[in-house]
Amino acid sequence: MRTSLRFPALAVAGVLALTTLTACGGDSGSEGEGDQVKIMVGGLDKVIYLPAMLTERLGYFEDEGVLVQLLTEPAGVQAETALVSGDVQGTVGFYDHTLDLQVKGKQVESVVQFSQAPGEVEIVSGRAADELRSAKDFKGKQLGVTGIGSSTDFLTKYLAVSNGVRTSQFTPVAVGAGQTFISALQQGSIQGGMTTDPTVATILDKKLGKILIDMRTPEGSRQALGGLYPSSSLYMRTEWVNSHKDTVQKLANAFVRTLKWMSTHSADEIAGKMPADYAQGGGKALYAQAIKSTLPMFTTDGVMPADGPATVERVLKAFNPNLKDAKVDLARTYTTQFVDRAK
Repeated sequence: MRTSLRFPALAVAGVLALTTLTACGGDSGSEGEGDQVKIMVGGLDKVIYLPAMLTERLGYFEDEGVLVQLLTEPAGVQAETALVSGDVQGTVGFYDHTLDLQVKGKQVESVVQFSQAPGEVEIVSGRAADELRSAKDFKGKQLGVTGIGSSTDFLTKYLAVSNGVRTSQFTPVAVGAGQTFISALQQGSIQGGMTTDPTVATILDKKLGKILIDMRTPEGSRQALGGLYPSSSLYMRTEWVNSHKDTVQKLANAFVRTLKWMSTHSADEIAGKMPADYAQGGGKALYAQAIKSTLPMFTTDGVMPADGPATVERVLKAFNPNLKDAKVDLARTYTTQFVDRAK
């Protein structure tokens, strides 16, 4: 598994070596300086966030003349924190954070919507499979999430309450992803948990657990959540977007081009473009299979699904007391102006 260098960090050279990028840049205040952008990703080696590194590997940032520095954190909530603090200009993470932040007085918006389904899978360990057969059995269990306050935490809580289990009746455990998730499952510190590919593919290949709930496809999202659930996206502070529209357009152009490329190439071809160690030790074939299983979640044009924001709002309000009685202006949580121009 690729070792993640967490941010903020002073050793910028180490981050650059990790991401194989050479650009840097602060939160510049004028349009001309804004072509240097830092983007924090909630796990660069996760397949759900694959468009971030793939865009760099395809050379599309360079084609647009924008210098992008990709940084990584193991969980989306940490990536969100880096954005809100102003350490980075963009985050590749779940769209649902835009709603959560709005009710906290922070205005951010999705500018490119990578996906229309969560891409997440609820896994149960082999030893707990007999007692954990559905979300109705979450009561009394310790369930892995990438981080407390992360989207995996949000979705786990929704699956619980929508199946009659109160959030106080189970214990979310922050175990990250990749090997840390797998180790927690093996050691029995969690009975199940929510994770993504390629971790899912590795667990199934090693016969360490099985799938309980699969949300890697639009169909899986509708079945588990009652509709399309836009998840991975490029989201940014609205104030920065409004003052750096040319730069945001370049980013949108690059990402939409990547999404279109993905829609016309096989999982093997996509895997071949990615860093070899993103396979997390499972080999090229298993990594390609992980990509193939997750590909249905991605949009082909970066456009927000029409009914997606309402689904996300309904899901979050089902368990989040901060949102339950709050008025959310969904129109301010995303924009399609940049992807429309990119098309």
